[in-house]
Amino acid sequence: MALIPKPNETKDIQTKYGTVRVYYFTEEKNRDKEPIVLLPGRSASTPMWEPNLEGLMKERPIYAIDLLGEPGMSIQIVAIDNRQVQAEWLNQVLEELNSDRAHIVGVSIGGWTAINLARYYPERIASISLLDPVFVFAPISLKMIALSIPASVPVIPRAIREKMLSYISGGAKADKSEPIAKLIESAMRNYKLKLPAPDQIRVEDLKKIDLPILALMAENSTMHNSKKAVENGKKYVKDIDIESWPNASHAINGEYPEEVNSRILVFVKKHSRD
Repeated sequence: MALIPKPNETKDIQTKYGTVRVYYFTEEKNRDKEPIVLLPGRSASTPMWEPNLEGLMKERPIYAIDLLGEPGMSIQIVAIDNRQVQAEWLNQVLEELNSDRAHIVGVSIGGWTAINLARYYPERIASISLLDPVFVFAPISLKMIALSIPASVPVIPRAIREKMLSYISGGAKADKSEPIAKLIESAMRNYKLKLPAPDQIRVEDLKKIDLPILALMAENSTMHNSKKAVENGKKYVKDIDIESWPNASHAINGEYPEEVNSRILVFVKKHSRD
């Protein structure tokens, strides 16, 4: 947390399923603009947005959420046993934030979480920006499934998890000297998830989405076939700007922070009323 801008406010929002930690970042000139809501990836939390936060908050107020049921400062107290519940608690957070029009940005499983919210509670969403989302436009690769199983077992050596994180990040260094990698590895080792497995978003659900979508798929993603994801996105979603980002890995937000921020901010501005 010391590496990211100091939050203007830290909120603990009570939902039916637990307390959700939300960090609010803004510059005074942006307070009245429609906000961006950031949803992190699996086994991550707000600090993973370190490469992006400073650039985004220069143009928009930002709410960064630690996902309920994931490692972070949110505290789950009631079982989350289906995907509608996963959307329900997030919608309750948006209600408590008095956000009638929020621009959701999700990376990896955060991207699935954004689309899952749109599936059940689209009313407060102004737009969605997805950074190499999983289970949305293409299925997870069998190799990634095989690698993820041992990496989530606590007794497996740290080096195994670090190698998996490096593989996901396109070969980038991912040991305990890298703060975000250390955060994720620690979460994988010490936190036990009790959430329903994310489902592959059905074609029927993609066709029903009536919201503007920006999707930046990583060309070198180890998670899925990004070329196929782009084809499916264009084929099934009505209002979508989707592309395969050259040379990017699944860690696209950290590899190209300025370029990714710029694309998101231009897209959000286009679909804002302020």
